[in-house]
Amino acid sequence: MIRLRDISLPPEHNAHQLTFEAARMLRVPNSKIKQLRLVRRSVDARKKPEVRIIYTVDVAVEGNEQKILKQSGCKRASPAPVCAYRVAKIRNVSGNRPVVVGFGPAGMFAALVLAMAGLRPLVLERGEDAGTRHQKVQRFFETGQLDPKSNVQFGEGGAGTFSDGKLNTGVNNPRIGWILEQFVKAGAREDILYDAKPHVGTDVLLTVVQNLRKRILELGGEVRFQTKAERLKLESGMLRGVVTDSGEEIPCDHCILAIGHSARDTFRMLEQLGVPMEPKPFAMGVRIEQKQETINLAQYGKENPALPPADYKLVEHLAEETVYTFCMCPGGYVVAAASEEGGVVTNGMSNADRDGENANAALLVTVKPEEFPYEGPLGGARWQEEIERKAYAVSGSYHAPAQTVGDFLAGRPSSGPGKVLPTYRPGVHWCDLGEVLPQKLVRAMKEAIPRLDGKLRGFGNAEGVLTAPETRSSSPVRILRDENRESPVRGLYPTGEGAGYAGGIMSAAIDGMMTAEKILEMMGGTRNG
Repeated sequence: MIRLRDISLPPEHNAHQLTFEAARMLRVPNSKIKQLRLVRRSVDARKKPEVRIIYTVDVAVEGNEQKILKQSGCKRASPAPVCAYRVAKIRNVSGNRPVVVGFGPAGMFAALVLAMAGLRPLVLERGEDAGTRHQKVQRFFETGQLDPKSNVQFGEGGAGTFSDGKLNTGVNNPRIGWILEQFVKAGAREDILYDAKPHVGTDVLLTVVQNLRKRILELGGEVRFQTKAERLKLESGMLRGVVTDSGEEIPCDHCILAIGHSARDTFRMLEQLGVPMEPKPFAMGVRIEQKQETINLAQYGKENPALPPADYKLVEHLAEETVYTFCMCPGGYVVAAASEEGGVVTNGMSNADRDGENANAALLVTVKPEEFPYEGPLGGARWQEEIERKAYAVSGSYHAPAQTVGDFLAGRPSSGPGKVLPTYRPGVHWCDLGEVLPQKLVRAMKEAIPRLDGKLRGFGNAEGVLTAPETRSSSPVRILRDENRESPVRGLYPTGEGAGYAGGIMSAAIDGMMTAEKILEMMGGTRNG
């Protein structure tokens, strides 16, 4: 096949126009194009309002493709690369089967690779299956009744299940295409294979994660829900087993620790056992909401139903901090993401169609270990918890503290919304966020918002809504590991976002796969990538 890059078309184009343009670039008749496969699709809004859709495609052409490629003289054409990811098989399986703790993206894809290799992994997940978990989460949104064991943070699919389902990453890794294919096989839409910013949507993810689990089971793996890894059995610096909250002791030589960024009780257990950890930088702040139409006009110059809901990614470097947006959810909702009683946490999510009235994103301020008010490897986690409990105390419930952007910048408490209505459920408590958030965060956001509005008109609209706190953008802890991805505690493999080595669904999935591959390599398989 031949790869063609930078094909530019108007938003209202159709498939025939794409084929015509591919044929024109190769200087062949349309009828010679036998197959066209989308590789990448992105929106170019640099010359708004004349927005363009940019494609990279692979085409199969009738005739000698090498000759056609040479005769075309097209600098944007080249032979299509052949990429294939394969999992090594372990022929002689002996000893204890590997244990995976946590069934978020890292644990899920680690387990999938291990299962495909024939190792029949055992997955321990403290939360519930996606269907039951969804019911518990909806009940929390509607009534404020939190289940600490099954919520937005804990359960099948991890925290990523209740998010926008973003699958883009800044990492260039050969595993990305394979991961996207697994999502599609499990029920995600095919456009994630070529969209520059692929997303699945929470409504679809609920089905996808269950189908990925079914695939692991078909391959001989086992997934136990409502089963928490209570402690590790160690002897002379080596892992010998995992003890569950029911008291069962599971013999184990290889344990992938993919616990997610909110398993604070597990962090404390590891600290007590002497598993080497260190505090790491992370970021905290709020969710900011604007009307989606405001963002569309700012990014596209005009409304166009042929274009997807617009997104954004902004950053402002101040003298001492960096303020940036993260996990932007077009047409999305701010959600209650608490996992501990007596604490308020926010996050963002979108469904597949991104058809909500508001846009929202995390507005975050970087914090460093030397700034934490608490010492030790869990100093950042203790700070998070303190802020979350303070947010709960403001209303005495899971109603999240909120303030309009205009009131926040003016330093006055809010008493209600303007034209932008908050989407957070079970509800918000209007107040002054300066009473909830550390002054470092307040000062930095007040300085950054007007500057960010200069980069994206409407971002700092006075009627926008700030909902707090967004404390769990990433893990405040790094569980140390070596070049073999192994803790100084032999047999323990800290992996994914909770261990401090990923930041999002895709990077966590990649990290989980690479850890599984290292275990296969050590057992006699061949490492991919």
